[in-house]
Amino acid sequence: MRENLHHTQSRRQLLAGALRYATLGLLGTVGGSTFARRCRIAREGKCINQGICRGCEVLEKCDLPQALSAKEALGRINDDRK
Repeated sequence: MRENLHHTQSRRQLLAGALRYATLGLLGTVGGSTFARRCRIAREGKCINQGICRGCEVLEKCDLPQALSAKEALGRINDDRK
């Protein structure tokens, strides 16, 4: 039990831990900024999927002319299948 109280961290372990958490922080920052940028662009009314509406995750909420046309076409396809 006394060994646990006097456990010291080596320099290598300290640097590895610092690098690990720095990398994790960097990935979180990049991911968060990318997500925020996509949300801002969508709010401004710009296409976030380079005009490919069919697989877009925001197609239902999108009011851009190309998206409205894609929704209409998809609606006609679904009506024909019924």
